[in-house]
Amino acid sequence: MASVGGYGDAGQKIDYVFKVVLIGDSAVGKSQILARFARNEFSLDSKATIGVEFQTRTLVIQRKSVKAQIWDTAGQERYRAVTSAYYRGAVGALLVYDITKRQTFDHIPRWLEELRAHADKNIVIMLIGNKTDLEDQRAVPTEDAKEFAQKDGLFFLETSAMEATNVEDAFLTVLTEIFNIVNRKNLAAGDDQANGNPASLTGKKILVPGPAQVIPEKKACCSS
Repeated sequence: MASVGGYGDAGQKIDYVFKVVLIGDSAVGKSQILARFARNEFSLDSKATIGVEFQTRTLVIQRKSVKAQIWDTAGQERYRAVTSAYYRGAVGALLVYDITKRQTFDHIPRWLEELRAHADKNIVIMLIGNKTDLEDQRAVPTEDAKEFAQKDGLFFLETSAMEATNVEDAFLTVLTEIFNIVNRKNLAAGDDQANGNPASLTGKKILVPGPAQVIPEKKACCSS
């Protein structure tokens, strides 16, 4: 599995760079999920993302150094113009909705359609139901999301960026799956990238992921 590197280790040899995108409606917590994973931070005063930003974090998967380049953009319709560049080269995606707002879940098929229209068809996708710390306000049953994920071949987890619940697991599941796909591809190709240079996946095809998997849910404590 993966062992976690530091938050922004400098001077570290990088074996792989994986671009992962965060998508979903505005205010579902994408930026908070990114901040929790990249810097282990959470801010109640977080403002809406304007345009696009990305952050990186380096971790170790099976003794290889992997830099995760996580891209975040606003969910408002007026930013749809960034989509083609935003998705280009992505090998993983976190598709996020807010468990307290049914509309954000109802929009997931549209986001998934857009993702598959712009990104590599074999991109590894994780469906994320965020804000489990607001369980008493839940509007999207877990079973609805599980059923959707299984039908569309997605991984699935519920998270709380505020309580740091399952955020690490979500990213590590996606990154490890990408790594395993690339590793199998390299083995099949005789590992022709063994030239000592970092191997970026940007713009390259990856193999078809395995069957849909629903990650066992880790329940967050409910807010009172």
